Amino acid sequence: MLWEDEPKKEEYVVPENVVDLSFKIDCRQLPVTHASELYQALHAILPWLSDEPGLGVHQIHGATSGNGWERPADDGVLHLSRRSRMTLRVPRHRLDDVGELVGKSFEIDGNSVKIGGYKVKPLMPQAVVFARYVAMPHGMEEDEFLRWVLEQLATQNIKVRKMLCGMGHILNTSEAEVNTRSLMIADLDKPTSVALQEQGVGPLRRFGCGIFLPHKGIRAVGAEEDRSHFSGT
Repeated sequence: MLWEDEPKKEEYVVPENVVDLSFKIDCRQLPVTHASELYQALHAILPWLSDEPGLGVHQIHGATSGNGWERPADDGVLHLSRRSRMTLRVPRHRLDDVGELVGKSFEIDGNSVKIGGYKVKPLMPQAVVFARYVAMPHGMEEDEFLRWVLEQLATQNIKVRKMLCGMGHILNTSEAEVNTRSLMIADLDKPTSVALQEQGVGPLRRFGCGIFLPHKGIRAVGAEEDRSHFSGT
């Protein structure tokens, strides 16, 4: 008799080459379109940021939709709470360098921002990831955008099978207006999910573009979209 059990699969261990640093901030409000000013303020404190290709600066967000609250329009103001955080995605070898931000202060559009302590958060290998903003070439329709994303990911040796794109936004930077779309990618294995979060997609990570966040499912993504509608591939 031959009786062989199927070999146990090795448990996937998340590499910590890239992590998120979540900083407490003391700030009452910010303009919704603050990405460019936030990066410039951080760069004034940490000039090496412009030389770090693995850097990602998440845009600061308030509460998600709920109880009648909706995210303001792009020309509006975000009212922040004590729970609001400033998050940077950085290579692990930069942890000590980024820690120099603690205790620093700066202003964005006349609003004072004081940086407090931080927590290190490893990337989570969820099957669904979501980017609020992906910077794309001007004038792309949804189908063109999805094909363009596939081409970008192929250059990074990342293959995906399920994508949904959502709301479009205009990102105002010191250089130009940038067209962006939100993007969900689903049905990922753990290594691909982490690779997407490490590498992102498209340009302008310093302005919060192309940075993927882990999500538990499409419903969670819907909350981030503030009642938007998605279109599939």
